[in-house]
Amino acid sequence: MQRHLAAISTVTCCNFETAALQDSDSSAFYFILNSIHHKYGLFSSNPRDTEALRTFESIICLVNCQKRCNISLASRRWASSVTPQSSASDPAEAEALRCLEQGTAKLEEGDVEGAKELYKRSCEIKRTASSLFNLGVTYYHLKEYDDAISAWKESIALQPSSPDAHTRTAYIISPVSRPDLALHHLEIASSLSPEDPEIAFNHAAVLEATGRLEEALEKYKLSEQFGVARASVHIRNISAKILAKRAPTQE
Repeated sequence: MQRHLAAISTVTCCNFETAALQDSDSSAFYFILNSIHHKYGLFSSNPRDTEALRTFESIICLVNCQKRCNISLASRRWASSVTPQSSASDPAEAEALRCLEQGTAKLEEGDVEGAKELYKRSCEIKRTASSLFNLGVTYYHLKEYDDAISAWKESIALQPSSPDAHTRTAYIISPVSRPDLALHHLEIASSLSPEDPEIAFNHAAVLEATGRLEEALEKYKLSEQFGVARASVHIRNISAKILAKRAPTQE
C-alpha cells in the first residue's frame, strides 16, 4: 500500500492518547475511544454531529487507514492516492499528488488548516477518493460538518468498496452505541478478505463486546490460525467466559 493517507487516529485522537492506544487491548479500545469522544465533544447531541455520525456509518470507501486501530498504532496501512487510471506522466496528476502528499505531511505535523488547504488544492486539480476522504477528515476535525459530509459522500461514490474500509468504519461507530453497524461492516470486510487475520481479530473483539461469545471464539481462533499470536490470550479468556456462562445451566 502507498503511504499517502493520514491515519484517521492521528486526527481523531488529536495527538493525545496515542501511547494508550498502542498498549490497549480489545476491551480497552472501547473505553479509550469513548474517552476521546467525550473529551473533544464528538458525536454530541448537536444535529450536525449526529449527521456526521450517520455519514460515518456509510463510509464504505474509508480507504486503508492504519490497521489494528483497536489494538495498536504500531502498524499502519495507507491508502493509495493514485487511481488505477492515473498516469505518472500527467502533469495535473503529478501536481495533485504532490499537494496530497504535502497535505498528509501537514496533517501528521498537526497543522490541520494547512492540510485542508493542500487537500482542497489537490481536489481542485484532480478529485480522487483519497484526496476527498482526507479533506473530509480535516473538515471533521475542524467541526465543519457540512463540508465533511459532502467530501465523504463524494469519496464514497468514487471508491465504493474495500475490506479495510469496512473495518475502519466499524472502528469509528462501534464505540458510539452502534455495535450492530460495526458488525455489519466487519461481516462485509470478512467476506471480502476471509483470511485477513486482523479483520478476524477485530471482528472477534466486537462480537465479544456484544456478548456473542461463541462466534467471537471462532473468529479469535481464525485470527490465531492466520498469525495473530495475541489472539491466544483472548481465546483463553473467552473460553473461560463461555464455561462460566454455561455452568449454571449444567447444575
